[in-house]
Amino acid sequence: MDGSLEKMVDPTLAEMGKNLNEAMKMLEDNQRKAEEENEKKYARKDIPGPLQGSGQDMVSILQLVQNLMHGEEEEETSQSYRLQNVGEQGHMALLGHSLAAYISVLGRERLRKLTTRILSDTTLWLCRLFRYENGSAYYHEDDREGLLKICRLVIHTRYEDYTLEGFNVLYTKQPVIYISSAARTGLGQALCNQLGLPLSCMCRVPCNTMFGSQHQMDVALLDRLIKDDVEFGKLPLLLVANAGTPGAGHTDKLGRLKELCEQYKMWLHVEGVNLATLALGYVSSSVLAATKCDSMTLTLGSWLGLPAVPAVTLYRHEDPSLSLAAGLTSSQPVEKLRALPLWLSLQYLGHDGIVERIKHASQLSQRLLENLKNLDFIKTSVEDELSSPVVVFKFFQEYSNRDQTSHAAQASTIQHPIMSNERHIYDTFNQWLGEQLAQLVPASGVDVVELEDEGTCVRFSPLMTSAVLGTEIQDIDHLVDCLKMKIPVLTSTLQLREEFEQEVRGTTSLLYIEDLGWPGLGVVRYNYHSDEKNDDKQEEELEKINTELLKKLNELESDLTFSLGPEFGGQKNCVYIGMVTEDLDVSELVETIIATGREIEENSRLLENMTEVVRKGIQEAQLQLQKANEERLLEEGLLRQIPVVGSVLNWFSPFQALPKGRTFNLTAGSLESTESMYVSKAQGTGSTPPATPTSSLAKQRLPGQKAFKRSLRSSDGFSETSSISHCEDLDKQDQRSPKLSPGQEQGPLERERAEEQKEVAQAKTDIEDIHSDKSPPDCTKAEDQASQR
Repeated sequence: MDGSLEKMVDPTLAEMGKNLNEAMKMLEDNQRKAEEENEKKYARKDIPGPLQGSGQDMVSILQLVQNLMHGEEEEETSQSYRLQNVGEQGHMALLGHSLAAYISVLGRERLRKLTTRILSDTTLWLCRLFRYENGSAYYHEDDREGLLKICRLVIHTRYEDYTLEGFNVLYTKQPVIYISSAARTGLGQALCNQLGLPLSCMCRVPCNTMFGSQHQMDVALLDRLIKDDVEFGKLPLLLVANAGTPGAGHTDKLGRLKELCEQYKMWLHVEGVNLATLALGYVSSSVLAATKCDSMTLTLGSWLGLPAVPAVTLYRHEDPSLSLAAGLTSSQPVEKLRALPLWLSLQYLGHDGIVERIKHASQLSQRLLENLKNLDFIKTSVEDELSSPVVVFKFFQEYSNRDQTSHAAQASTIQHPIMSNERHIYDTFNQWLGEQLAQLVPASGVDVVELEDEGTCVRFSPLMTSAVLGTEIQDIDHLVDCLKMKIPVLTSTLQLREEFEQEVRGTTSLLYIEDLGWPGLGVVRYNYHSDEKNDDKQEEELEKINTELLKKLNELESDLTFSLGPEFGGQKNCVYIGMVTEDLDVSELVETIIATGREIEENSRLLENMTEVVRKGIQEAQLQLQKANEERLLEEGLLRQIPVVGSVLNWFSPFQALPKGRTFNLTAGSLESTESMYVSKAQGTGSTPPATPTSSLAKQRLPGQKAFKRSLRSSDGFSETSSISHCEDLDKQDQRSPKLSPGQEQGPLERERAEEQKEVAQAKTDIEDIHSDKSPPDCTKAEDQASQR
């Protein structure tokens, strides 16, 4: 490319292209430096400072731009990933902005000829590419600006005196703009604000409720709304339809809507992602009807992966003066240079390259849709299974544990609490599923969308993301594999969630917290029983116990995740349990939580009692020491307390007294004398401290088996076999031991062996009871005692 730049006639253009290549190379080559600077988050260079008087070179300025772009990135790999996939076609779009600045300084006549050629070429290419005959084009940065200019054009067309009288003509006959309820959020309000119209001029048309897609505009209801407005003296002005709704990607019935607009002399404007399929060889009839509309908005930047290119609004109108008055055309040549980045990019890609990118995005959606049909518990919501560029799906499990008849009765009432809770739970689970898939396969571009009827769903719209992210077929296969891994986790958690709730509610030590927004098994809180009347202190103790409980649970070797819940909106002093698998032992989990919490509570109370005992012991020690000092004074006499006389008296008649110290026994909580320590040099008596309380409910596991897992039958059989063989080995060892004569007295070793033989015999009896289906005693305990012997 450098050689071709050198062959350019204009050296300024060659230098511009060279500088752009060097700048883009410097900005994109940021991985190593970004990692080094990641630790210096609040560096001095990020703080605004004064403008340097001497100026800086281009390299320093670009280095500053790079640091501002990537200096504070934390776990935002998607942005760096997008920059890596800009490609040369993106460089052409960026070069267009540089060229626009350079061309704007040309002479007026040369500038007019150049901008006219650029504008006419780009408009002709787009009209032919998207089958929009005899159209004009308006290029704009904000994708809503084109619709705003169209509204002004229609106002100028329908109100002939609007140019002279302004808004006074609108007062006599109020205009009405109709927008689907499935349109972009805030679109109607933005139009009214920019046009200076009241919100009463905006009419939201509901979607179908009985027949057809629930994301399509209800044509019959729209007809009634228009008739009512006409009867009230209003003027139906414009209808905004969708060829691919922002949420589900469905297309309105454009053919019938066009007939309705012609009947009432309304303007029909169409927008949506499905308009990109007009460039393909096969186009569905519903989308093909968009070519007959009065105007449409195309967002080529996201469809083709072109950065910083304007959106385009194609329209048909016969009066150039009204287009100029509405702002759709401009007499300023500089305004026409907006099309320059798109003009360069379209030439670089070519007709085949543009069609190939849109076709590749459609193939990705079809590949995903075909795989989703074979998955259980996945419900899809697509308009056309043969050519739908947007795929919306969600996790959904049929009701099996409840009576179908009662459930159908509940379904008739949307506000029923059970139905509302179930939908909320499914929304939470699908939110988690979408976030997990986006994190595991970032190249897929999936996101989470909220739909009015379906609730929370996962959306895959490759026309909006694949060109930028570089999505390939293998990314879709990887996405499906990850989805297959998550479905068993979702089903298991959903099934065990109710069992976990019942187990917790059946206990007195745990409190079940119903949090429908938590994607996991559930939320519990350990009940702290205290006689303390101070609520603040009791709340503090409750927080301490549950925090320690969370720490203890995370120390266990298990596949479960225990946390404090979401950062915002979660319950305080609770333990949140995440997603689980089907082999979870719910009863063991609940018992372990109770036992661990009880152990923490007992240790806390023991510490409180010990603190009180120590305080009383210190007071008692002070009293005894004071009493001992008084006794020592009486024994020594008053003369020995005088400094000089006492020394002389002690020299002539030494006084010997045993030291009387005190020691505090923490276990017994008593104050004892230290005389025995001076006599025997060691404390021979004292109470043995109690053993640390442990959870007796913890189930013995095989080596490598994690906590809260249900044991398999094979592992149980292995345990019984090993126990039998171990007991038989002990029996053989005892038979080899020498026996005593009837008159011989047993020594310590012989008594231990006799006890061991009794334990072995008891273990064998226990094992025989197990095989004879009797109530099995604890053979494992007998084994452990025998092995310790």
